[in-house]
Amino acid sequence: MDSSASRAVPLIGDEELYAESALHASIPDALFNLTELDVLYEDTTATLWTYINPEGRPSFTPAMLNDFESWQSLISQGFGRDKVPLRYLVLGSRSPDVFCFGGDLDLFQKLIRERDRDGLVNYGHRCCAILDRNIRTLDIPMLTVGLVQGTALGGGFEALLSFDFIIAERQATFGLPEIMFGLYPGMGAHALLSRKLGSAMADRIIMSNETYTAEQMYDMGIVHQLAEPGDGLNATRDFIKKSERRHAGMVGARLATKKVWQLELDELNRITEMWVDAALELREHDLKVMSRLVAAQARLAERIAAA
Repeated sequence: MDSSASRAVPLIGDEELYAESALHASIPDALFNLTELDVLYEDTTATLWTYINPEGRPSFTPAMLNDFESWQSLISQGFGRDKVPLRYLVLGSRSPDVFCFGGDLDLFQKLIRERDRDGLVNYGHRCCAILDRNIRTLDIPMLTVGLVQGTALGGGFEALLSFDFIIAERQATFGLPEIMFGLYPGMGAHALLSRKLGSAMADRIIMSNETYTAEQMYDMGIVHQLAEPGDGLNATRDFIKKSERRHAGMVGARLATKKVWQLELDELNRITEMWVDAALELREHDLKVMSRLVAAQARLAERIAAA
């Protein structure tokens, strides 16, 4: 296993975690057999480690959305009060140097050219529902952690904003590139960045088309902890260890913060529908820019796969 791949593997080894997972018969087997998500349960810390692991570009394709919906449903079935304990839920990525490229731009182009508003709305609503459930931590008293070891763009960045804590290696980058092809992030960035940073700073990030470093995100308060390159997993384990004695207070504090947000699924859906209407107004030039971005992402994914 090369060094970049080993960054994304729990230190005690996948084999031990798979063996541990098998001890918990009440956890649905299907949780450990998803197509585009690797899921491992660590009994000693009551942590569910999950890694994005698609065959192609690490983007939120319909297939990946299917897995995330199943992931959330199966977690709700197997874990929680009076079930298997779950104190920490961690999401990382198996793709070296990439957390997630975000929305399925190939699909967006197809639906826009076909004038398929319903298709775009359905995609957006599915993303918003996943985001909303993650914000509510599936109604389980746990802490959610996003582990970022590479690039998080568009919807990948938006997804991270729904986590209680973000731990990022210093080489990780974050960005919302939608404005470069005439759009804006439509599935959570406005709602969550405005609540976390204020509307002026949220607007600056959304409109800038800038790539932000992990340190810049840390200074803003979006990233909660920085790790040296290749040390994100250790940092996450250390975070879990140090959080144990404060777990109840940390869970309660995050619940209180979200109560103050007053963020409901209906708000996310309405913004998504506005995004859909804007998408249907894109010109051919904008779609070509989107195509170039898809091609660049595909080339990067191929280089990573070949490494």
